[in-house]
Amino acid sequence: MSFHFPFCPEPPGWQVDWEGLNREFPWLGSLADCPQDALHHAEGDVWIHTRMVCEAMASMTEWQTRSEDERALLFAAALFHDVAKPLCTRFEDGRITSRGHSRRGGIIARRALWRMGAPVKWREQVASLVRYHQMPFFLIDRPDSRRQAIGISQTARCDYLAVVAKADACGRVCEDKDRLLENISLFLEYCREQRCLEEPGSFASDHSRFLYFRNEGRDADYLAYDDMVCEVTLMSGLPGAGKDRWIRENLSDWPVISLDNLRREMKISPTGNQGRVIARARELAREHLRQGRSFVWNATNISRQMRSQCINLFAAYNARIRIVYLEVSEEKLRLQNQQRLEAVPDAVIDKMLDRWEVPDLTEAHRVDWLTADE
Repeated sequence: MSFHFPFCPEPPGWQVDWEGLNREFPWLGSLADCPQDALHHAEGDVWIHTRMVCEAMASMTEWQTRSEDERALLFAAALFHDVAKPLCTRFEDGRITSRGHSRRGGIIARRALWRMGAPVKWREQVASLVRYHQMPFFLIDRPDSRRQAIGISQTARCDYLAVVAKADACGRVCEDKDRLLENISLFLEYCREQRCLEEPGSFASDHSRFLYFRNEGRDADYLAYDDMVCEVTLMSGLPGAGKDRWIRENLSDWPVISLDNLRREMKISPTGNQGRVIARARELAREHLRQGRSFVWNATNISRQMRSQCINLFAAYNARIRIVYLEVSEEKLRLQNQQRLEAVPDAVIDKMLDRWEVPDLTEAHRVDWLTADE
């Protein structure tokens, strides 16, 4: 899981090449127009803060002593950590807020690194670090701190997250910096105690994990009774990723509920109102579930919200849920989409990329990430 991230600082000087980074990432210029609340960022706008964060990271022993690939991954997360602030910043009650920028930033980082050709596991680690970069500041004070720590660890290494958070805290001017740094230290110790610092928190079974993240108040160490009666394979991937082909090659003998096929049968455009299509698909799913019959649900399912609506239905009937996520390069995706019976307009795919969230182990019993080479 390695990737050469451009202009990552190198020894012996560890200097940040801002001229090179600005050429490589033109969006950095937009950060200069984005203000921040002076209470938390007295240093100035997001561009100033991002420079300070990256330079703070490059000076940190915790970063310099990592492997070359780890340094690149962590530096990428620092560079992208506030990428979504220009989209999320607004004034409310006389204050500047950027709520939602971490989650949105993870999506933007994912899209950018995909276009750069970063391996999916490397890219998803960066996207998760961006998504959760603020958590070490306040996780220790949350009543659900264990659940949050174990959940984060399923996609982001918590020791990496602490490095990003420390750079974020050091790369700003604020009165509570000492408290932020203390909370990061407590976050490290807490994750170590929960055995989820350098690896995902473990569970007694896949079903135990599945139920833990679906129901608050469950014990992470409890072995859940497995009463599953069938399996649903939920396909996930952008149009043109190869979902139909994968089904033909791997589950050709399973019933398939395909939203594309239903649209054709019902003569409904992919860009039209999908209410009737979804209702029919759910009706067919219930028929399989009542009979305890395994089947495939074939649709894009590129956001967590879209997947959760399906998963809630399947779980209500005690189905074991497997998500198969497929991915190809953008060039191949666009080409394969044009070769489909009914190509999805590029503009529609672009909108999908704005809410693109890769599935993870907090969502299902099993999650497979399959790239073009697998």
